[in-house]
Amino acid sequence: MKALNLITLVLLIVGGLNWGLVGAFEFDLVAAIFGDGSALSRVVYVLVGLSALWQIMPLMKAFSVGEVDAEANRSTSVRL
Repeated sequence: MKALNLITLVLLIVGGLNWGLVGAFEFDLVAAIFGDGSALSRVVYVLVGLSALWQIMPLMKAFSVGEVDAEANRSTSVRL
């Protein structure tokens, strides 16, 4: 499982950087490398999406065992 988690994490980083490039510069690196709308670029997009789904499981596990506490990060000193 460690290898799969590492691979999916790397794919999510690649996907996040690609979306950052799309948002900031309207440049799709995946499409530039593999061709716009090509089968290979679609495979990369699908793998990034599946990686996101896979990484939801460890996140939910972390919440359930108390490793992540959503309320602990909320600041009570800031008033709007």
